Amino acid sequence: MNKNIYFLSDAHLGSLAIPHMRMQERRLVRFLDSIKHKAAAIYLLGDMFDFWNEYRYVVPKGYTRFLGKLSELTDMGVEVHFFTGNHDLWTYGYLEEECGLIVHKQPVTTEIYGKVFYLAHGDGLGSKDQKFKLLKWLFHNRTCQKLLNAIHPRWGMALGLNWARHSRLKRADGKEPAYMGEHREPLVIFAKDYLKAHPDTDFFIFGHRHIELDLMLSKKTRMMIIGDWIWQFTYVVFDGEHMFLEEYVEGESQP
Repeated sequence: MNKNIYFLSDAHLGSLAIPHMRMQERRLVRFLDSIKHKAAAIYLLGDMFDFWNEYRYVVPKGYTRFLGKLSELTDMGVEVHFFTGNHDLWTYGYLEEECGLIVHKQPVTTEIYGKVFYLAHGDGLGSKDQKFKLLKWLFHNRTCQKLLNAIHPRWGMALGLNWARHSRLKRADGKEPAYMGEHREPLVIFAKDYLKAHPDTDFFIFGHRHIELDLMLSKKTRMMIIGDWIWQFTYVVFDGEHMFLEEYVEGESQP
């Protein structure tokens, strides 16, 4: 019998715009603890931190419960895949070396239990927003990353966390826009275009948008956007045959 594969994203731990961030981290840790004996692999599809930047001898303050639980999982032999998002891409080895994570800085196509998955955080895919594309290029530019790390952590971390806070508070209630429909939703547009050249793809799974979406793109291909761990506490579980988009409700049994 196959063990489960889990997918979740967008916790934005440490956000200055989330008043319940301590509860949020503990709830996430309790969820990970509840699945540790059922999981073959866990895919964290980006923006698990609201801002993460590693310095040569310094890593961000906090997150000890979360990082400790991830380390426990990898010590048990559970594969934990960490996809960098647009908020936590500044990782340079700590998560791999200290926590045993498998870090992905680009989208991944992989086979799981005989099915082909396209996995990504989703930022920039299918988008025509030139400002966002410029910011993404700057964030990934090695020279810009070195300049950021030349700033003392006291100021560098404050800069990143306040930037992220400002970005979230610009939105109504700090939340992303609702689903825009198949012809306007960038990730749906991207997946449909990608599928034309890669018709063997069985599943697309994305984070980033903070919405729940379960959409059939063809008779065999399914696309999911998996919500977040700020307000929705949603995740996807795949048992080798069936795929479910679930909400973590404490005190209830989980698949």
